[in-house]
Amino acid sequence: MISQQKNFSPEKLQQLVDVAIVLHQQNDYEEMLRIVSQKLSHVLHADLALILMLNPRTQQTVKTIFKEGREKSYPRYHIIQTQLSGWMMKYDQPLISDNIKSDSRFAELNWQNFPFVSVLGMPIRAENSCLGSFILLKKDGSFDQEDVNFTEKMIIIAAPYLRNVQKIQDYFEAPVPESVLVQKYEDMGLLGNSPAFVKLLNAIEAAARCDVRVSLEGESGTGKELIARAIHQHSCRQSHAFVAIDCGAIPEHLIESELFGHVKGAFTGATTDRKGLMEEANGGTFFMDEINNLPYETQAKLLRALQEGEIRPVGSNKTHQLDVRFIAASSTSLRHLVEKHRFREDLFYRLHVYPIYVPTLDERRKDIPVLAEHFLSAFVQQQGKQAKTFHQSLLSFMCKRHWPGNVRELENFVERLVALAAVENKVLTPDILPDEFRKELKKLSEKHDDYPSVNKTLAQCLEEVEENIVRRTLQENAWKQRQSARLLGISEEALRYKMRKFGLNKPTHGLV
Repeated sequence: MISQQKNFSPEKLQQLVDVAIVLHQQNDYEEMLRIVSQKLSHVLHADLALILMLNPRTQQTVKTIFKEGREKSYPRYHIIQTQLSGWMMKYDQPLISDNIKSDSRFAELNWQNFPFVSVLGMPIRAENSCLGSFILLKKDGSFDQEDVNFTEKMIIIAAPYLRNVQKIQDYFEAPVPESVLVQKYEDMGLLGNSPAFVKLLNAIEAAARCDVRVSLEGESGTGKELIARAIHQHSCRQSHAFVAIDCGAIPEHLIESELFGHVKGAFTGATTDRKGLMEEANGGTFFMDEINNLPYETQAKLLRALQEGEIRPVGSNKTHQLDVRFIAASSTSLRHLVEKHRFREDLFYRLHVYPIYVPTLDERRKDIPVLAEHFLSAFVQQQGKQAKTFHQSLLSFMCKRHWPGNVRELENFVERLVALAAVENKVLTPDILPDEFRKELKKLSEKHDDYPSVNKTLAQCLEEVEENIVRRTLQENAWKQRQSARLLGISEEALRYKMRKFGLNKPTHGLV
């Protein structure tokens, strides 16, 4: 008989606490599964532990995590997956058996060469849905009621974390085709098709589909606020406000009033009650740029807002409920600041639910031509000048140059060129470069020439030359495909194919 013991030893209670702490700090789905599996198999002395996760749409097993205990191979694994796990899913209850081979519930199965005797299984449930099942097996001995209770408590602790990260990583959604993804975000000024940028777009797409906190990390000028707006505009909160604050631009003595609001008389100059920016974002998205500059004392109050979903205006003793999605951005590593004791560790983990790295412009050089053309088109229109294009040598300079200020610096550079260009100039050449850039051009010219790198194959060199010719012809003919195709001596259909192949798109108007 299984004993009815209910209380855990201090050691087992500590094990539960330890797992809760580790899961709270973790955002990797497979690592979470591994942590739970390893902990349970160790504490309960199981020979094998495995977790089977389900696709919530098809209810088919899509992810299996084994724990390698003393048993190094897994004969007759299909019995575990299809029968034991299937039984728990069907009846939505734990499976406990001291001798599975003689268990009447599975009498029709062939247990030959199955090395395990005792089974302890639990469904994993969260938000009224079954996420999967957890199974422990022993070759000798059995599981007692304390083992059952301990496993149940462990699953109760782990399930919400697994559910949240399952949503975040979006394991079960088919990936969006690259061409569709690139086109989807073009209208918001997110332009490019380099591998680093497409990876970023996939992260944005996943973040937009789940309502969780996002942490953006990237150098200044990489477009973090634009990314935050894109996430908001494609999320379930798109009909509500998007409110942004630059934590580094607000004086330290005013930051709490800006964030949480204040009541009349809270401080000198507070002549009326005033809503904070967080409350203005209620129902929508609150973007905190350069959160690394947030004063340490204010971080504690922000943590409360994240934990409790409420704020207290400066000078008030009343709290206001909040329903806000937080997106934080930093130009420096928050983890590094935590190590230096300049950023609260507990706040870091609250914000770091879904981290997104934003690449530098140097990491996405392939996108420079399309970005430069986009900026050129926008500033020509803004400054009321005739349509212009870049000479290939000037475009080549931009592609080779190091941009420490990233996309923002490239944008400012193009705006300056348009301002310097004479009205009658239709093609912008290096001749209009300011002196400091001419010096850079000269240095780069000593290192490079207009031909492809000799470190490439002949096929790669020819393809690069072909791309340059097609791009230049389109630019010099205002992107008119019929005229460009005629000059190139190819059909319009062939030209469109090459444009798709090289990722050449007519520049769009608007802000970036």
